Amino acid sequence: MSVISVPPEIADLVGEVPGADIVTWDMQAPAPREDIEVMVVPPWNSPRVRELADHPKLRGVVLSSAGYDHMVRFLPPGVTLSNAVGVHDTATAELALALALAAQRDLPTFVRAQADRTWLPQAVNRSLADARVLLLGYGGVGRTITRRMLACEAPVTAVASRARAGDDLVDVVHGIEELDALLPEADVLVLALPLSDRTRGLLDGRRLGLLPDDALVLNVGRGPLVDTDALVAECSAGRLRAALDVTDPEPLPEDHPLWSLPNVLISPHRGGASTAFPARHAAYVRGLIERYVETGRLDNVVAVGPGEGDGQ
Repeated sequence: MSVISVPPEIADLVGEVPGADIVTWDMQAPAPREDIEVMVVPPWNSPRVRELADHPKLRGVVLSSAGYDHMVRFLPPGVTLSNAVGVHDTATAELALALALAAQRDLPTFVRAQADRTWLPQAVNRSLADARVLLLGYGGVGRTITRRMLACEAPVTAVASRARAGDDLVDVVHGIEELDALLPEADVLVLALPLSDRTRGLLDGRRLGLLPDDALVLNVGRGPLVDTDALVAECSAGRLRAALDVTDPEPLPEDHPLWSLPNVLISPHRGGASTAFPARHAAYVRGLIERYVETGRLDNVVAVGPGEGDGQ
């Protein structure tokens, strides 16, 4: 019987799975058993991930996040890593839409005025409707964001690592090699990419300079996708605006200039953190466990620890 550890917050929702011996582990205290085959990492701080090599029976690790770049270095040889594909799509897309609407309709200004008990004079605010959205990253999160943008009557141009045919949402998916030509036409640039060697610093100073004046840079992917110093310079000059759920560095130091810029809206990496998460996470984990018991392999493998074998 396969021994599989799950975080305590979803243990009851996962329930019993035939063929699996499911144990609860928060990955804060020492492991409850030495023969764990698959570990489901809790969604927040899990210091024991640095000790994966201490588990000789370990064959797979399942993340509670879609991003996985932070975890690869801890994988022992041959151990597979699966991410939480699809689990965070809806919550992240919700926050992306909320940030876009808040930035376009200038809600931070209203919040500050309310705190000062000030009734602002009439003015015309930007709209998300008819704003040209350029979306970088057309995976599960990107497609879910696209649905919400289209519902707000904002046309979306999608960009992925390679060009391909469109679907029911977009006519075509552009390749990343077309990015420079597309940036000057973007009113709202949404980053929903994973972090990799190819995507790190993708939005550098040169590419930020290709965006039109007053464009909004909205990042719900990973902070290092964007050159922070270049973004600060553009926003400080008032040429660009930003709405950021992720930053580089992260957490953002209290003396960082991004905090004080009135045209920058920051949320503290809460894209996937919502009340919808536990049930969706548990259903995903249960499905992975059922298929692992049946096949001996994890689905949605995104990385394998260095060394011989595939961990199976």
